[in-house]
Amino acid sequence: MTIDSHQHFWKFDPIRDSWITDEMSVIQKNFYPKDLQPVLQANGIDACVVVQANQSIEETKFLLDLANNNDFIKAVVGWIDLQADDIDEQLANWKSEKKLAGFRHVLQAEPDLEYMLRPNFLRGIFALKKHGFTYDILIFPKHLPFTQKFVAHFPDQPFVLDHIAKPYIKAGLIDDWKKDIESLAKFDNVHCKVSGIITEADWKNWTYEQIKPYLDVVFEAFGTNRIMFGSDFPVCLLAGEYTQVKGIIETYTTHFLASEKSKIFGENAAKFYKINE
Repeated sequence: MTIDSHQHFWKFDPIRDSWITDEMSVIQKNFYPKDLQPVLQANGIDACVVVQANQSIEETKFLLDLANNNDFIKAVVGWIDLQADDIDEQLANWKSEKKLAGFRHVLQAEPDLEYMLRPNFLRGIFALKKHGFTYDILIFPKHLPFTQKFVAHFPDQPFVLDHIAKPYIKAGLIDDWKKDIESLAKFDNVHCKVSGIITEADWKNWTYEQIKPYLDVVFEAFGTNRIMFGSDFPVCLLAGEYTQVKGIIETYTTHFLASEKSKIFGENAAKFYKINE
């Protein structure tokens, strides 16, 4: 089973979704399963993992409703207030939702770079493992040093780094990010999504040659057992088409073993998010 490990759905709200600015007009609209399914089929993708874009319990319920009514959506990464006093009870209540695989907080938007190290946040992450949930790490490169301290608290918690930590591809900066990625990858419970890459490059003028050095870093650091393909649809449409996004990883893995490609394009995501056929 081939899996897109990272995409989004939303009913566009200009107030709530103010991060979608006017220069992003191509995604200033609703995106539902009917918009993605034919794209997946055209690109040989069997299933997907939908990830939260809004920080609310309503978002988690919205995504679960879509997943429960569309079989190709195999897993949901929702949102929950990890700092809530009753986080343990809340997580226990969510366990009945079979497609709810994990949670994410938009750490990249927090002014405090050390937000993830707050005691109450750490307490919430600790509770995830107890109830069998994963955690998606959404950050910028400047957060990577703190992320190493963060994951060190939880050697048994399944983590996945979204969008290879959004390196500064457009500016051509790589050295500091590379060093921090290599350090983070030493934690073997941390996986990595090769997703959201073209939107960190020049939207109109990116090339495969500009992106390849960043892929070299993550593939060398994480290896094929801990990397999963993700499109970041529909956000990827800001800089290209779905076929181009998938094509980057297909080109990069041209000479990989078939077994390695199967892991990157599905098996790793299925194992991480506990997706069954």
